[in-house]
Amino acid sequence: MQASAISASSSATQALEFLAFKLGQEEYGIDIQKVQELRGYDTVTRIANAPAHIKGVINLRGIIVPIIDMRIKFNLDAPNYDEFTVVIMLNMSNRVMGMVVDGVSDVITLSPEQIRPAPEMGAALDTEYLIGLGTLDQRMLILVDIARLMSSADMGLVERLAA
Repeated sequence: MQASAISASSSATQALEFLAFKLGQEEYGIDIQKVQELRGYDTVTRIANAPAHIKGVINLRGIIVPIIDMRIKFNLDAPNYDEFTVVIMLNMSNRVMGMVVDGVSDVITLSPEQIRPAPEMGAALDTEYLIGLGTLDQRMLILVDIARLMSSADMGLVERLAA
């Protein structure tokens, strides 16, 4: 545990890498270290009584993996699955899960100066799961704290992380 605490504190002054992906017209970013692999969208096995954003499960090399559609989770337009739809396979707390997005663009390196706090939006938008807004040239990424989002009570996919 001590080694991770040291690396976490020293990384605060270093650049951070985010996987950039699209949901509708917006571009988002998540910590690249949480990404295990990228896959094309394939058929999932539905689970009875699962929330709408949990599309179902797939068998990934012998591991049953829940698949979450982020467009449904974030109340965006109705999902449209096409050849550009990507499943980002995440590995958090030794748990693998997939999140469906409209497409993945690239890996972006941001310095701490390029990350702005998320604006307070009141009750209109829950910013609890946002790290902030990343800016790079003319691009703006909504940086999502994917570990916090996936461990939230309504997701329940990862044990709640120690505060």
